[in-house]
Amino acid sequence: MTKKYFGTDGIRGKVGGSVMTAEFALKLGYAAGKVLGEAMPSKTIVIGKDTRVSGYMLESALEAGLASAGINIILFGPMPTPAVAWLTKTLHASAGIVISASHNPYYDNGIKFFNQNGQKLNDAQELAIEALLDQPMQMVESAELGKAKRLEDVAGRYIEFCKRAANRQILAGKKIVLDCANGASYHIAPQVFAELGADVTVIGNKPDGFNINKDCGSTEVSVLSEMVVETKADLGVALDGDGDRVVMVDHTGNEVNGDQLIFMVAKHLQQNNHLDGGVVGTLMSNQGMEAGLKQLGIPFVRADVGDRYVHQELCKRNWILGGESSGHILNLNLAGTGDGIISALMVLDVIMETGKSLKDLAAEMQMYPQVMINVQHDAPKELAQNQSLLDAAQQVDDELGDDGRVLIRPSGTEPKLRVMVEAKEADVAQQHAAQLAELAEKL
Repeated sequence: MTKKYFGTDGIRGKVGGSVMTAEFALKLGYAAGKVLGEAMPSKTIVIGKDTRVSGYMLESALEAGLASAGINIILFGPMPTPAVAWLTKTLHASAGIVISASHNPYYDNGIKFFNQNGQKLNDAQELAIEALLDQPMQMVESAELGKAKRLEDVAGRYIEFCKRAANRQILAGKKIVLDCANGASYHIAPQVFAELGADVTVIGNKPDGFNINKDCGSTEVSVLSEMVVETKADLGVALDGDGDRVVMVDHTGNEVNGDQLIFMVAKHLQQNNHLDGGVVGTLMSNQGMEAGLKQLGIPFVRADVGDRYVHQELCKRNWILGGESSGHILNLNLAGTGDGIISALMVLDVIMETGKSLKDLAAEMQMYPQVMINVQHDAPKELAQNQSLLDAAQQVDDELGDDGRVLIRPSGTEPKLRVMVEAKEADVAQQHAAQLAELAEKL
């Protein structure tokens, strides 16, 4: 059965559009309460959100829907997605909900779910929720309605959790510029890094409901790069709007992406006999990472794009380390889901123990130039299956051989077809990507 609303990372849409409305959130809260609310005796579901202005509306609607299903609610306010996942398990809640569209602009929003173990829902749970969305709501009796309360000390709890993932005073003497993307980590990440000994300059920490991810965060590091060079910092750390991704900037202002961060952590863990198994990447992971891990004798496999698929593959193989080029990194020995703050601390631990700069560590892996062109299309899944486009992509793939690859896939969050070409030479990748994108636009 095909899912109507759920994508690879919950439910997303433009606020006020066909999906993300208050009415939809009300029914979604009710359906989620009915499906997930009985998981624990407390019949409690926790709710966190990022800093988008629409979060207030969606939070209230979800709260009403859950209460009408007889579920108690704990409200966190602005909290990173990984914090909500951890707190769901820690507080023995039936489930966790995050209101966020991650790295998207403020006018989008989304709703993510975690089960009682702080993990993404499985397909059966998502389908069960969708089935109830098409049914009339049947509110419980007045005496059975759920109650809501706000937990005020959640930020402090999560700050201590993050600090426990690192060696105490790991950052002593380090000068860091931190970009919080005007998102959910704005009041948490600065304290974590400062309390671990760093000299921290913070940007992107003044959310107003509309500036989340705007010219800042992990998807736009130009301001961070300038600040790192200007302040002569050791490095920069950029989180995304909901705090589950991180990319970094070295002392010269060059961006270091998720693939490079995963590689340096994997190499360090292997050298210290702490890498259990291999590394899980995705279809988008740079071929340079795969080649570098192969030279080290570290197994590497690709999962579908999306952290839930990386997590599933790690659990299947009993491995601990994996992630995406975007900076969504998982180390299951430290956290049960991708966590931008903890991932940054993990990399900083490598820097402190090796005595190498971020620039030197990144240089140990050769990145293949990667060109991706987005083609706007109302039905990207159908376009991705067009035989003419598939034949053209296969021809390019054959021509590149071991020196590159082609990937054509529909976006999981936007009406776009992503055309990606990797090659050892940048101009070759650009030429083939442009040709395939032009063909896709004609089709």
